[in-house]
Amino acid sequence: MTTLKTHVKWFFATALGLVGVEVTAESLGNLAQYPPAPKVLTITTSEEGSPVIEPSVIELDSGKYYRLTVSCPDVKGDLSGWRLELPGLLNNAHLRLVSVGDIEIHLQGLSFNAIECDEIGSATISFVPIKPGSYEFYVGNVPLAVGRPMGESGPQVSGKSVFGTFLVR
Repeated sequence: MTTLKTHVKWFFATALGLVGVEVTAESLGNLAQYPPAPKVLTITTSEEGSPVIEPSVIELDSGKYYRLTVSCPDVKGDLSGWRLELPGLLNNAHLRLVSVGDIEIHLQGLSFNAIECDEIGSATISFVPIKPGSYEFYVGNVPLAVGRPMGESGPQVSGKSVFGTFLVR
C-alpha cells in the first residue's frame, strides 16, 4: 500500500529528474520552536565617531530559532545613526518576525534590506538560519549622512564602517 508521503516523494523526484534516486529531506528544526534563543548585537559610537559592534562574531546553529536584538544605545540623531545590513544571513534564513518597540511585523519568510538606528532604541529579528556558512554583516553611516540617497544599500565608501560575521554551523 502506498502512502501520501511516497506519492509526494515520487512527484518531486520526477519533477527534478531524480527518478530512481532516493529522495530524503529532513528538517533541521521546528521553524516555530518557542522560545527563540536570545542573541544581542550592540552598536555604539567610538570617541572618533566610528561604529563599534559587540560582539563582532555571532555563532548560530542552522535549524534553531533565534531572536536577535539589535541595540543602539547612544545614537544622537538621524544623521549620526548607523545602518545595519546583513544580506547574507537574511538570504539564508527563514524570517519570522521583526519588532520595533511594540510594533511587530510578521514576515513568515519574506525579507528586508537593513535596519537603521536613527534614535536610541532597539529592534528584534526572529529567524531560523537555514544554510550553514559564514555571513558578513556591515554597520556604517546612514546613507544621507555621507551625501548618498536615502535607502542606498552597501558599504558607504566615504563613511565610517565596521564588519562583523555570523557563523552558522
